[in-house]
Amino acid sequence: MPSFTFNHIALSVKDVNASVEFYQKVFQLKEIKNTASESKTRWLSLNEAKQLHLIPRPDFEIKINKAVHFALTTSDFDKFITDLKELKINYSDWLDNPNKVYTRQDGIKQVYFQDPNGYWIEVNNDV
Repeated sequence: MPSFTFNHIALSVKDVNASVEFYQKVFQLKEIKNTASESKTRWLSLNEAKQLHLIPRPDFEIKINKAVHFALTTSDFDKFITDLKELKINYSDWLDNPNKVYTRQDGIKQVYFQDPNGYWIEVNNDV
């Protein structure tokens, strides 16, 4: 059987420009060329050849819940929490306690917040 590596995550978004702005503001992601088509889908680089594809679907209903999320890791977790506060982005722990950091049983700290479309994002210090 062949081996696999993660390539990209694709999200349906109501306003692709607002979504790109959010991900660039919060994570400083660089926009890269959509080499697949001439569509209005916009691609952002997650480093290490990983990508976030934002697909405009202004008329689609987006259904989400916290268990469906993607997670990013940072080596400077405390600085990231400070950045969220400065950007006035509300976050919570896994139990939905506002502005609280959750520490898992294995000692990893994590927070959750939502993008403009309601998608949940986890940021942790699992480095």
